[in-house]
Amino acid sequence: MKRLLTFCLITLCTVLFAHAQLKSPDDFLGYELGSHFTPHHKVADYFRQTAAASAKNMKLIEYGKTNEGRPLMVAVVSSPENVTKLEQIRSNNLVLATGTNNSVDLTNQPAILWLSYNVHGNEANSTETAMKMLYTLVSGNIKPANEWLKNTVVVIDPCLNPDGRDRYVNYFNSVVGKMPNSDPSSREHIEPWPGGRPNHYYFDLNRDWAWQTQIESQQRLDLYNQWMPQVHVDFHEQSYNEPYYFAPAAEPVHQDITPWQKSFQVVVGKNNAKYFDAEGWQYFTKERFDLLYPSYGDTYPLYNGSIGMTYEQGGIRAGLSVVTNDGDTLTLKDRIAHHFTTGMSTLEVTSLNHSKLLAEYKKYFQQELANSPGIYKSYIIKATNLSRLKKLAGLLTKNKIEFAYGGDKTGKAYDYDTQKEENFSIARNDLIVNIQQARAVLANVLLEPQTFVTDSNTYDITAWALPYVYGLKGYASKESIKGKFPAIEEPEVINHELEKPLAWLFSWGTSEDVQVLTALQKENIKVRQADQPFSVNGKDYPAGTLIVLRAENERLIKGMKDKVTSIAKTLNKPILAISSGFVEKGKDFGSNVYPLLKQPKIAIVSGMEVSSLAFGEAWFFWNTI
Repeated sequence: MKRLLTFCLITLCTVLFAHAQLKSPDDFLGYELGSHFTPHHKVADYFRQTAAASAKNMKLIEYGKTNEGRPLMVAVVSSPENVTKLEQIRSNNLVLATGTNNSVDLTNQPAILWLSYNVHGNEANSTETAMKMLYTLVSGNIKPANEWLKNTVVVIDPCLNPDGRDRYVNYFNSVVGKMPNSDPSSREHIEPWPGGRPNHYYFDLNRDWAWQTQIESQQRLDLYNQWMPQVHVDFHEQSYNEPYYFAPAAEPVHQDITPWQKSFQVVVGKNNAKYFDAEGWQYFTKERFDLLYPSYGDTYPLYNGSIGMTYEQGGIRAGLSVVTNDGDTLTLKDRIAHHFTTGMSTLEVTSLNHSKLLAEYKKYFQQELANSPGIYKSYIIKATNLSRLKKLAGLLTKNKIEFAYGGDKTGKAYDYDTQKEENFSIARNDLIVNIQQARAVLANVLLEPQTFVTDSNTYDITAWALPYVYGLKGYASKESIKGKFPAIEEPEVINHELEKPLAWLFSWGTSEDVQVLTALQKENIKVRQADQPFSVNGKDYPAGTLIVLRAENERLIKGMKDKVTSIAKTLNKPILAISSGFVEKGKDFGSNVYPLLKQPKIAIVSGMEVSSLAFGEAWFFWNTI
């Protein structure tokens, strides 16, 4: 019996040791990195296994899940000394981002480098590179890297878009033969619609950093704002007929990006070039990829005090190998080598300049508080539509931008609609953003009515001012104005407690009202809509008002009052119960100007002739309304 127990104990220890033993990607996956595309679940397993085997060198954070249930995670890697005090490092870093005078000791504070891979699913070499990057840093096999990690905390996100990546990888792995076909006209280089670039809802996540419409962006930015790195790199791929691109970026560069941020891009670029020149690898800088639109993986970090950069390897749909227009054969192994080199080069530069990076980072936020950017010091958004105003406020909150409501200020300011100086006054629910705050640059960039552009040849998007986006009246003031109230004053919920009302009335005009109509119709409740305005009990109702008549519904549905009240409470929508169909203005409720609304059936056309991104926008809207 003792021998059996001893044998079992030895076996268990052997299994646990084998499980916890650090493995290279090749050993863990069972094939050489770059010889196959790795499904996302195997990537996640590799990161988990590495974390179990290298707890002294890294911490694994699983920060969310995609629409299809795939895990989102980052590995936080540094020296053993730094890993033991990661929470203190993170907390100190956030103190630096407040812009206040503080006593954080910069001599003992490492810089934070964040590496984001595979935001576009079919730019798939990035995630393979992330596994190589992780193993290299935690294994300690490269001595210079061990020294760099003493001054740097590296956050590695192996895949920002697991759903899109697996869509591409699953397709490719299903059509590739025993040997890859390098002919670009072969089917393994021609993705079917919708392609792997977007996420589950066919959104381009690289344009969602500021807007955070997608759950991947929302969860990632929540974590990002808990760390606020000094340097952020977004790894991409471009056409496989292009060489490698890295910073410095092209014009136009937004005027709020500081000279330090621009100059450090040059420092990084020269270091990358040193390693590429040694290998004879081709690259270009200062072309095509500008720094203007605020919702990319390079610009959003820049507007939050970081050094944000995009790296682009040639390789979209290149598969395992492809023949380029130059007659060369580009392999997945080549692409991994290029991304790995720039990643390590950026780590080196970050480490060697960590003191300067931290000092400039601290100064960046102090200057935002002391001398806010731009000519406007305050933005006033009128409460012309509370539903839209609440959504705008939600966006500001996601981006950590401070705001308040109401006041008694009057004056002159730039009117977004007339594009002239006009008189304004502030009402109770008007939203005010005072730019004197830690996120001053981001707030100014998102709200400025006109963006100064040094070169009209931009990468794509050139306009995004939030009052225009949300269709709200707005003013930009050169005077510092602060709101008085922390929250909106909600309109009073109208009494609907009549025992047997003739009808219940709901407003119409926002997406929330569509939710009410949908909820009512799902309960098979008949809903009418006013084609003309009318007045009841001294209150005016516009055309479009929804009307639920009690009698015509109670014939088929029991507990009508409870159902209607429950829907109103669940969706937080005010309703009015009225006792008579005899109106004071307009047509009585028996008139044909109150037709029944049919429950719609919505079809969206998809396929090769349809933009997948446009399809995704409509699909997402109808799934979330």
